[in-house]
Amino acid sequence: MAAASLTRRAVLTGLGASVLPHVGTAQEVRWSNGSEKPRFVPPAGAVDCHFHTYDKNYPIVKGATLLPDDALPEDYRALQRRIGTMRGVIIQPSTYGTDNRLQIASRQALGAENFRVVAVVLEDISDADLRRLDEQGVRGVRFNLGFPGVLTLDSLKLLAPRLANLGWHCQINMRPKQIEDNADLLVALPGRLVFDHLAQIPQPAGLESAPYKIIRGLLDRGKTWVKLSGPYVSSKQGAPDYADAGAVAAAYVKAAPERLVWGSDWPHPSEPKERKPDDARLFDLFAQCAGDDVAFKRILVDNPAELYGFPKVVPKVVP
Repeated sequence: MAAASLTRRAVLTGLGASVLPHVGTAQEVRWSNGSEKPRFVPPAGAVDCHFHTYDKNYPIVKGATLLPDDALPEDYRALQRRIGTMRGVIIQPSTYGTDNRLQIASRQALGAENFRVVAVVLEDISDADLRRLDEQGVRGVRFNLGFPGVLTLDSLKLLAPRLANLGWHCQINMRPKQIEDNADLLVALPGRLVFDHLAQIPQPAGLESAPYKIIRGLLDRGKTWVKLSGPYVSSKQGAPDYADAGAVAAAYVKAAPERLVWGSDWPHPSEPKERKPDDARLFDLFAQCAGDDVAFKRILVDNPAELYGFPKVVPKVVP
């Protein structure tokens, strides 16, 4: 994800004290290549705003296309120790449909105060059930429209006003063509929108593509957020640097650093077992795109606190 315009020296100079290397032994993490800690040290209270858990003891929804092996809360805790984040947002994967029990249980296992959940619900869910999910740490609903699932564009229209009234957001995962075809709808939706994985801006068109211009317009309107996550979803240049996706990330940072968050996308369910990325390297590439100390902290701490309602008190170090 490193942007070509940002040299390593410039990044290190700009980030100042935040760039001191981690001290400690290498940390093996399931579903992540490498074992070294990242060179860039996240600030206290840093949030990983996009990861999933998987457990074979929970039923898989009929028609699910992503069927990863178990990725449990204790496995994720190892990633936290390796990267240095303290808080997180657990995202309901398409694998489990509207059965959010695993992600809610994972929040409890990891420490409810410092974790939130983005759920998937039926479009006719009752107000009482929405309030119950709110009490369980849910702060948004994921519309994973690039995969077969229970929620559709019509569901998005129906649910967006209700979620906005709760103070929740609509988390959207769309293919580039879907963004183009539904630009007017996206502008008209009430409440906050959060786009997964750099909004899947297509390559090699990148910054010149119609989807990028649509997302930039939404950012400029002030109610849309983008996750700096999953560069492998759209990159054509690929590992290890995902430079084309990095140019998109850097452009977002320049345009609207106050409406970006970062996510690991662990355990990287769209990537095969033999090609899992190095999470420390991904974090360092994000840090380079952030470009300076102020944006680095804003994206990792301040923006997630606003979007997900984390307490202002910084948590203790990861156990």
